[in-house]
Formats: sequence, structure tokens, C-alpha cells
Amino acid sequence: MIESAERLYERVLILRCQTGDEAAFADLVERYHARLHYYLGKMLGDVHQTEDALQDVWLDVFRALPRLKDAAAFAAWLYRIARDRAYRLLRCRHRATERLEESALEAPDTEEAFSPEDAATIHAALDGLTPEHREALILRLIEDMSYEQIAAVTAVPVGTVRSRLHHAKRALRRLLERTDEHAGERVGPGAVGL
Repeated sequence: MIESAERLYERVLILRCQTGDEAAFADLVERYHARLHYYLGKMLGDVHQTEDALQDVWLDVFRALPRLKDAAAFAAWLYRIARDRAYRLLRCRHRATERLEESALEAPDTEEAFSPEDAATIHAALDGLTPEHREALILRLIEDMSYEQIAAVTAVPVGTVRSRLHHAKRALRRLLERTDEHAGERVGPGAVGL
């Protein structure tokens, strides 16, 4: 199996980081910073907590990176650290999270182009989802993680990941349909394969 040049470069960066190369760590941070910021922002919903959590995550990564055994697992490992930090903060704020029904149903993934206004509507609708649903969609659709990688990040079985994605897509579809009714059909659920 031939790996993409990007994946190989990232593995080399990680190996360089593990030997103490600060420039490699800065490059690694640059590669993931914006996406990790978005993930934490959607999970926490608070700008100040997001910034603090992001700094804490990178500090944790810097400290623990020398002990990472599989450079190919970096993305899942990084998001696991970020997820743990976000959930600790959510617990501190005494937010209760809803338990989800477990099922192995999966909706097909399709991609269609949509406008920046549609994207803004979808990003705003993500805020209306439960943390588990929002997280599943971000990791799958934005971070392009496999079900197995998402399972590693969230510490749940692959079947639960499939279930969360299925229910998250349905919930997002309902939110977008409500938005359509109020905004004059700007974006529809088909725009994101829901």
C-alpha cells in the first residue's frame, strides 16, 4: 500500500519531534492548529475556554509526544487528548450530556458543492447538536477520519460511531430543514449528504 506524500511527511515530522526538533513541532502545530481550534470551539462553545484548552492540548502533546509509539496514529491520538480536555471542561461546567440510542444504522455519505452561506448555516446548525453528535460529524466530515479512528478518539466501539453518525446526520437534517423554513430554502439537507 502506497501512502501519500503528506502522510509520510507527517510521520517524519512526528519522528523529528520525538527527537526534540522544535522546528518540526512548530510545523506540526501549524498543520493541525486551525482544525483543532475549530473542533474544540464546537465542542466547548466558549471562545475563552477554547483558547485555553487549545494551549493545554498542545502542551500535553509536547510533553507526551516522545512516548507515542505509532506515528501513524498521531491524528487520532491528538484528537483523543483534545476530546479528553474538552470533556473535562464540560464536566466542570456541570453540563449534562444526553445518552444516545445505540444502533448500527448508517446513512450513505455523499458530497455536493454548496455556497459559503450554506456552509455558515451548516456550521451554525452544528451548535444545535449534542456534543457526541457534533463531535462525530466534525471528526468524520471535516477531519475525514475513518470509523476506526473516530472509535479510537472517542473510546467507543465502531458500531457506536456508526450509530452516532447516523443520528447526528438525522438531527442536523432536521435543524437544517427548520432553517430552510425560516430562511427561504437557502440550504437543504442534501447539500451535505444528509
